[in-house]
Amino acid sequence: MAPKSGAAIQVMGTGCASCHTLLENTQEAVRSLGLNVDVEYVQDMATIAGYGVMSLPALVVHGKVVSTGKVLKPAQIEALLKDGKE
Repeated sequence: MAPKSGAAIQVMGTGCASCHTLLENTQEAVRSLGLNVDVEYVQDMATIAGYGVMSLPALVVHGKVVSTGKVLKPAQIEALLKDGKE
């Protein structure tokens, strides 16, 4: 069972350039869709491991890991958020 967080959307990473790019792209997708949700950046390895994530960066939406090991483009993130009926 994944740990609970207050944020509906989480970007998980270690602070590398790819992780920050995914964070920026996620924030852009949220703005583009006009969503009123927080995007949390998680760097705590224990929390990341609690989600079973083995490859970073990772994107978590409503507690579900939807992407790992990829830097998604804003349009790809928008599609994931629409699928999840954010």
